[in-house]
Amino acid sequence: MEGESIKLTNLTKSYRKHEAAKSLNLEVNKGELFGFLGPNGAGKTTTIKMLTGLLEPTSGSAEINGIDIWQHPLKAKEKIAYVPDQPNLYPKLTGWDYLEFVGSVFRLPKDQFQAKANELLQIFSLTEQANDLIESYSHGMKQKIAICGALVHEPDVLFMDEPTVGLDPKSARNLKNLLREFCDNGMTVFLSTHILEIAEQMCDRVGIIFEGDIIALGTMDELKAGEDAEQSLEDIFLELTGGEDQQAIINEMSDDDGDAK
Repeated sequence: MEGESIKLTNLTKSYRKHEAAKSLNLEVNKGELFGFLGPNGAGKTTTIKMLTGLLEPTSGSAEINGIDIWQHPLKAKEKIAYVPDQPNLYPKLTGWDYLEFVGSVFRLPKDQFQAKANELLQIFSLTEQANDLIESYSHGMKQKIAICGALVHEPDVLFMDEPTVGLDPKSARNLKNLLREFCDNGMTVFLSTHILEIAEQMCDRVGIIFEGDIIALGTMDELKAGEDAEQSLEDIFLELTGGEDQQAIINEMSDDDGDAK
């Protein structure tokens, strides 16, 4: 499982004076389940959009399997799938129609498509609802059909932005097990989250982004090295992002006669 699947080199995105991503350098290996962790507004979504060809970097480069996504977008996009936190689906299609549409975009042979689509619908308990219109789906079901659509062409690299938002605990657990299985079979998963527990439980390595900078990178053991062995990712995260001060203020406000604003 050697080799780089994702490589960021001095990847930068600026909006006038504000730098949403500051010269990011990062390599993610094939078969790795990588967690991109940070508070809201830290630059997670901006980075993922640059890696998936949705947002042009101000400078620097992003490569997928050695292919620059901005120089060779079609070639790179054949290798990837992206599930945003708010999937933009076609409400007047059924779940099955949507999967068929994705399969046609990637020119999947009919037999291969049908076998994979049926397998994914079963994994996410959507088989019964496959012929219902997407507009009738709950947020969680929309999230699930978007994930099925992302996986139907068996991408080399899967990007997910806040993947468990809207999923019930059972579906979240199924997704976690499924992603682990995919990574063990050589797929690379790059997921962003602000939920510490997700990163701690699911990921081989974690990068912490704060105010557009990657401020820590490593396995859980590496992040804890030199610290109290019992320290959780939450403690490390709060330490690195200066969040203890904010947390103390929030706690103080909550304790203030119960009338926190």
